[in-house]
Amino acid sequence: MRLVRLWRYSSTLLALIFLHTHSAKALEVKVSADALERTLKAQLFSGADGRYYIRGDAHSACYVYAESPHVVFKADRVIVHVHTRSKLGTGLRSTCLGVGLTTEADVSLVPEAEGESIGFRDARIDHLSESRELNFFLVPFLSRKLPSQMKVNAADLIGKLLSQSVSTTGYALKLDALKLHSMVVDHDSLIVDVDANLSVR
Repeated sequence: MRLVRLWRYSSTLLALIFLHTHSAKALEVKVSADALERTLKAQLFSGADGRYYIRGDAHSACYVYAESPHVVFKADRVIVHVHTRSKLGTGLRSTCLGVGLTTEADVSLVPEAEGESIGFRDARIDHLSESRELNFFLVPFLSRKLPSQMKVNAADLIGKLLSQSVSTTGYALKLDALKLHSMVVDHDSLIVDVDANLSVR
């Protein structure tokens, strides 16, 4: 049993030393749609009941909010679907004098490398409401706010994983450098090509 453990640790160490003694190594990282969805929920839909208020808040008589984000991949784009609810009009005490609307909205994005981060560009609204007043709030949210909050810093993410390396491998692993080169949607994964330097202590 001890011999098996020793072999595993030795193999791990040799692999890490190999990475460390060479220049930056190209890696291929696969990111699922579920992972991007969790990121979006954590960074933007973390309020009460998983809602993001575009106008007003949970105590407002009149409001617009989005909820239940769902991320899928289609062709070369990332599709984000959200459910929206709104009460538009004039607030009078605790009542909104106006109309209530419920609709679905879709925006598609192209993934793009931004230094150490997975970013998104070319926001294209694929499905919107038929209300001009509601769209006045939804368009900036879907085309600017939502893409900016989906950004994932790959260096921070990998760094957090490596911070647990001492307890899992017995070696302290550190990410010294990371550079994202390209990314492309391939079926059910976002494929990210990166160069990384690791050190072992």
